[in-house]
Amino acid sequence: MREKTLETELMLGNAAMARGLLENGCRMATAYPGTPSSEILSSIAALKNAEGLDMHVQWAVNEKVAFEIAYAGAMSGLRTAVAMKQVGLNVASDPLMSAAYMGVKGGFVVISADDPGPHSSQTEQDSRLMAMTAKIPVLDPASPSQALEMTGLAYEMSEAFRTPVMLRPTTRICHSRQNVALGAIPAEKGAVAFDKDPTRWAATPRFRFRLHGELEDKLAAIAAHGPTSPMLLNPAADAADRKMAVVVSGVAAAHASELLRNMGLWKELPLYQVRQPFPLHKAFVARMLDRYEAILVIEETVGVIEMQMADRCKVRGKLTGHVDRVGELLPERIGEILDEFAGRPSPSIPPLSTAGRRPTLCAGCPHRASFFAIKKAAPKGIYTSDIGCYTLGLNLDAVDTVLCMGAAISQAAGFYHVHKALEKRPDIVATMGDSTFFHAGVPALIDAVVQNVRFVLVILDNRTTAMTGNQPTPASGFGASGEPLVSLDIETLVRGCGVVFCETADPYHIDAFIALLKQAVVHSRGDGGGPAVVIARHPCLIDRHHKGPAHESARVAITDDCDGCGFCIKHFECPALYLGETEEQVRVDRALCSECGVCISVCPKGSIVIAATANGKEVR
Repeated sequence: MREKTLETELMLGNAAMARGLLENGCRMATAYPGTPSSEILSSIAALKNAEGLDMHVQWAVNEKVAFEIAYAGAMSGLRTAVAMKQVGLNVASDPLMSAAYMGVKGGFVVISADDPGPHSSQTEQDSRLMAMTAKIPVLDPASPSQALEMTGLAYEMSEAFRTPVMLRPTTRICHSRQNVALGAIPAEKGAVAFDKDPTRWAATPRFRFRLHGELEDKLAAIAAHGPTSPMLLNPAADAADRKMAVVVSGVAAAHASELLRNMGLWKELPLYQVRQPFPLHKAFVARMLDRYEAILVIEETVGVIEMQMADRCKVRGKLTGHVDRVGELLPERIGEILDEFAGRPSPSIPPLSTAGRRPTLCAGCPHRASFFAIKKAAPKGIYTSDIGCYTLGLNLDAVDTVLCMGAAISQAAGFYHVHKALEKRPDIVATMGDSTFFHAGVPALIDAVVQNVRFVLVILDNRTTAMTGNQPTPASGFGASGEPLVSLDIETLVRGCGVVFCETADPYHIDAFIALLKQAVVHSRGDGGGPAVVIARHPCLIDRHHKGPAHESARVAITDDCDGCGFCIKHFECPALYLGETEEQVRVDRALCSECGVCISVCPKGSIVIAATANGKEVR
């Protein structure tokens, strides 16, 4: 148990969880970056360096690998943790299911950060459902401070019941800030010992059947575990004549607590916070159903608590239509739901304005040049893409599909198979980031080579995992704590997959890059065939790890020949180029322009030039 000090610190929720893990003896932490979870591991790495801790901290190549590394530590007696976002848990689901059966020796915390909304995800999926499927307990914090406290609860439960425990924060917990009480971080690592037991750690189906029975017994005991039982947040409302109550979990507990105070219902409507939504405490369910005539359950994103209470006559929530089944439960909406439940008129709240400029790639982003070149080289192609900053290639009409990590290659193969018999088969160009290629692209590329699939793969190699905060990739040469590591060469890996055509070029050299892509298209359609790979290599402009200028400066200007046709804005969409409503010529926003010079090749009329070579024309 962590020892509190008198010191407090304003902390991001992800940093609070990192602090809680280390205060409770975590000595191995792994992750794959994904919003909203990314800052957890980077915060652990910073604390490791600051405290001089003897521990392993690693950005793994994907979530499955991250899980398996940390789980081996827990099998050896260490307290370990793995962090990811909710769709990353899909990637780690295979070891998750087996780890639940086999259990742990040291405490093992699985942090899966959910994204109701969603703000930065493909889905709004609820990780608590995955915990139910795996049959492991899950804790649902309501604030950064509670998230820190729950790391200790999670480790205690994990070791007491010899099971992985999930901690499930959501975006509003991960990315909000709160003053949290700090505790001491122990320096000792703890004893390491792997006890060989094939009937457990290498169990065959016969022994897995026995382990499943043990797991069910664990769940029954966890459903009666006192330290994680639901709490009545407002005891003043606990009167014998109360007929209605509200049950909340996660950030909805924090919102509802504040709202009931503001609405004057704090002493009128009992509010229960469920900290362990699965398995839900049996005694709590029986008590609630016996005592109250109407129970409102407010939770994100699926009715996990509601379905375990299993009384459609008394329980109201998502399954009954009283709580929204889609989207984030913002405070304004929770207030309306509480008013309706209490039989009170709800004040009219004007809808939030959603006006604003759509997301776009940064000024000077090398991906923009790559997409523009792809459209030039394969103007009528099918463009499959993937998860990352480059998904914004949608704006440039250079992305047709986005499914999940690694699917750009597999879907390109699928489109080839269904179109290959056509007389005029369309060109197929897949785009995938360097980090995503390491994460999930390699197996798909091997399959494409073996199946002799004809398409072009453009690996957008900006030397970092840009979308989630510039975490290192296997090619970066350094790790989570800044330690030097082996740098893996993408081209060598691609050729090792059996690819014959593999070339690397800088998309900033746009004309040469277009020519290279045309060669790749020709190869993918030729007799030799097979996938052609082009590595578009240029460092991310905002990556703090990159040393020195990413390119030679090319200060551009607009000549008086510009007629305001808007081609550069519509087809290139660089935020540094703009055309005002009352203006007839494009202008350059010097505050945004990175002076990459790519736009010079974009203008079909030659009106964008190097400022120093404007030949006497008036430029801006």
